[in-house]
Formats: sequence, structure tokens, C-alpha cells
Amino acid sequence: MYVYLLTILCVVGIAIGQILFKVSANSMNKTGSFFAIETLAVFFATMVLYGITSIGWVLILRKAELGKVYPFMALAFILVPLASRFFFGERFAPGYFVGTALIMSGIVVTVAASR
Repeated sequence: MYVYLLTILCVVGIAIGQILFKVSANSMNKTGSFFAIETLAVFFATMVLYGITSIGWVLILRKAELGKVYPFMALAFILVPLASRFFFGERFAPGYFVGTALIMSGIVVTVAASR
């Protein structure tokens, strides 16, 4: 059970990393340079987060089969756009919600089939 919790934490970490990449990009637009301290600080924090989630992923794979936990990575396709809406005011077409429902259904079917 803890494997699935750690898997969810890794997915959330990856989603947060994507948001931080966007923050880095926005900072670069503002400062005009990738090497501005503000941009580099956010980018560095993102890379540290990705390093931590990579270590977590390796620990997960020590205990679980890749085919059983990897479908959870699809949750990032839901979390990242939702967070982009919240943090950056980005909008989605109505079809996004249909796609989200299909992704969730796929995760449920895949996880149930792998038991």
C-alpha cells in the first residue's frame, strides 16, 4: 500500500515540477535572461525536486512492477493543467474534461486489471 502512496507523491512532485518550469519560463520572460538569479533559483529548485522524485521512483520500482505503477503517471496529465488554471489562469476547452474522465477511467481499469 505504501508503494501506491509513494507513487502518488512522485506524480505530485512531477506535476509541481512542471509548474515550476513554467514559473522559470515566466521569470526568464521578465528578466530577459536564463542566468538571472530569480530564474536560476526556481530552475534549480525544480531540478532538485525532479532529483528527489527520481530517487523516489527508483525506490518504488524496487517493490513494484513498472507496469502496475506506471499508469499512475497519467495523473500528471490531469494535475498539471488544473494547477496551470489555478496559478496562471490558463483555460481549457470543454473537451478537456472528457479527456480527463477518459484518463481517470483508464487508470482505474489498468490498476484493477493488474491486481
